[in-house]
Amino acid sequence: MRVGHVWLVGAGPGDPGLMTVRGLEALRGADVVVYDRLINPTLLDEAPAEAIRIYAGKLTESHGLPQEDINALLIAHARRGRSVVRLKGGDPFVFGRGGEEAEALATSAIPFEVVPGVSAAVAVPAYAGIPLTHRRLASSFAVLTGHEDATRRAPHVDWSRLATAVDTLVILMGARSLPRIAATLVSCGRAPSTPVALIRWGTTEAQETMTCALGDLADPQAALDLRPPLVTVIGDVVSLRDQLRWFDVPPALEPAIAPDRADEPLREGILPRPALRPAARAHAVAGAHGPVQSKGMCLLEFVVHCHL
Repeated sequence: MRVGHVWLVGAGPGDPGLMTVRGLEALRGADVVVYDRLINPTLLDEAPAEAIRIYAGKLTESHGLPQEDINALLIAHARRGRSVVRLKGGDPFVFGRGGEEAEALATSAIPFEVVPGVSAAVAVPAYAGIPLTHRRLASSFAVLTGHEDATRRAPHVDWSRLATAVDTLVILMGARSLPRIAATLVSCGRAPSTPVALIRWGTTEAQETMTCALGDLADPQAALDLRPPLVTVIGDVVSLRDQLRWFDVPPALEPAIAPDRADEPLREGILPRPALRPAARAHAVAGAHGPVQSKGMCLLEFVVHCHL
């Protein structure tokens, strides 16, 4: 039997419109989809109706499947000649354990392709009106995890050095660790007045953004809602949110449509479906299918062009 192919696909941070064209191609040609908890469920409708769908989501205290079982699952289905899509939130190589899955596939001689996704580290702050860099306020940023491997004897993230070395800090996951992290940053020289944004369910209709000072976040008695999924941004760029917010603007602040443009018709064009093929590589890949037409209207089927 010919060996199949695995695509490690980044599904983006939540807004299905941020799914890449390449990722959508892979999904539409999948025989098997192994998906995470935070992917937008509408993306699963893009896979063929007959595709096998396997949930592999994880919570802090509950893992649907251990990582080793996920690796074995990808390998087993590929060895049966199937096209397998591992659909992961954000980008598979940014705190998504995609590197571990790629290692397992490479060790087992399974052909695979990595399809980068729009990372929550960049997209979620952008949807909250927060640029990670700004000519006047920030020339550097770092993306970190607040939830490290519990089996390590010492943490890999040196928060004491990061306190003053980087202008903007973006922390993914680890909501429970935020007060401790904030306290460490303050004790190591970061100003307690540094603005902080706590963004939950970023890029989705449920997005909530709370702002506070770093000193408040460091206070364990502060009444802050730190429920996941949360992206935390620490730095002076957070002060731009009130001016630059565009996605979660209160209704009273939304700009009105210009009267002479309100009735202007929109023109629609169809986004073509290019044939699915693995990226160029030295060896041929067996078992890869072309795209399968999915039923109904696809979320990325139409692109609207507006003449401004």
